[in-house]
Amino acid sequence: MTVNLIYFSILACSFRSIMTVFRRAAFSKYNTLSGSELVPSVSLLVPAYNEEVTIIENVKCLLTLNYPTYEVIVINDGSPDNTLGVLCKEFELEPMESPGLRNAIDCEQVKAVYHNPKYPHLYVIDKPNGGKADSLNAGINLSHYPLISSIDADSLLEKDALIRMARMYMENPEETVAIGGDVRIANGCVIENGQVKSFSLPRKMWPMFQAVEYLKAFLGGRIGWSSINGLIIVSGAFGMFRKDYVIAVGGYRGGYPGEDMNIIIKLHRYMLENKLPYKVAFCPEAVCWTQAPDTYHILSNQRKRWGRGNLKNMLENYDMAFNPKYKVMGLLTMPYNIIFEALNPYFKLTGLIALIGYAMLDMTHWKILAVFWAVNFVSGYLFSIGAFVLEELAFKRFNRLADLCKMLGFAALKFFGYSQLGALWRVQGHIQYLRNNNSWGAMTRQSWKEESKPAKQA
Repeated sequence: MTVNLIYFSILACSFRSIMTVFRRAAFSKYNTLSGSELVPSVSLLVPAYNEEVTIIENVKCLLTLNYPTYEVIVINDGSPDNTLGVLCKEFELEPMESPGLRNAIDCEQVKAVYHNPKYPHLYVIDKPNGGKADSLNAGINLSHYPLISSIDADSLLEKDALIRMARMYMENPEETVAIGGDVRIANGCVIENGQVKSFSLPRKMWPMFQAVEYLKAFLGGRIGWSSINGLIIVSGAFGMFRKDYVIAVGGYRGGYPGEDMNIIIKLHRYMLENKLPYKVAFCPEAVCWTQAPDTYHILSNQRKRWGRGNLKNMLENYDMAFNPKYKVMGLLTMPYNIIFEALNPYFKLTGLIALIGYAMLDMTHWKILAVFWAVNFVSGYLFSIGAFVLEELAFKRFNRLADLCKMLGFAALKFFGYSQLGALWRVQGHIQYLRNNNSWGAMTRQSWKEESKPAKQA
């Protein structure tokens, strides 16, 4: 019941903030900023590993954002496929003689930096494989602007996403150290020229479950956590940071996944220990579209990887938990993540096994089990419904009643197996961590054109 109380408290904070989000999304004159010299310049960092299928479409999308001054830095992280080749061919890139790399943060030695004056704001770094964190650090060393934005190579930004995020930053530039954007599932959408032309829900089961999950996590959770300055993660798919503070905390941590959570924890720690006023914000109207895993194997690898990263971060920063020195992070966010994120799978799986055992040994009445299950189902389902209500209040992306019904249906179905699988995957990730298994796991990409094809008629 404690976890449900925390869930609904955070959801209440999200509802308290949603009208501000709605007014900002609907009435903000962000378009007037797209040509303003007052808007801070941004370096977009795009780590790429085996992304030859989607990288050209993604870079073209990034080069046409509604933003006055920015650069796109693609970091080819030793891809064994032809990621570098397709980029060089498409944009006629050549190696730079003096790329101007700095040594602000340690990273793998860069092989070359590619550029073409015809595309003055595009750079491609080629380096040995060192992982996503190492790629981001290499991008920071080349970047020329005071703000950096990390973007996954399999993601597409809406044209106004960056300017909406910059507007939030400009409201409090002295204190805002990081801003997270909203991540939506692109599977099933119609993609043309690097843009989502038509929104539609995924046609396959696994991406559909993730669409429900993402909506609940981002709208139901991160709006609320941000409102109390307790946000522990800015998604690696799309976030914006002050470069000076990222360098001050030593950049991204390599060696394990979970670098997106780790950099935010390090920023919280640095600002609090140095008694500096700060804010880690969330901008739900700045939308990034990403391809979700559409097979069991790829999805399970992703979730095991997330489990390893979460456990690593909790173990590294256990001293922050229950420590009033770290304010909301120490007294609420870290204890919540240790107990209800890192340890929750064990409570869930052992509880399920115990209930099955009680029933088989006739140690409890089935009505008691039914009531226990119903309370947990209803509370979890109401939280999902709350996220859907927030979506309809502020963004109204579900234009068809069928889409809303499908979301509500999958929100219920996820309690019958998917939720239990999530707990199992996290435990398996913990086992991998204990065995020092740091493999990333394969992620097979589809071209955006393939993803946008309509479903075949039976």
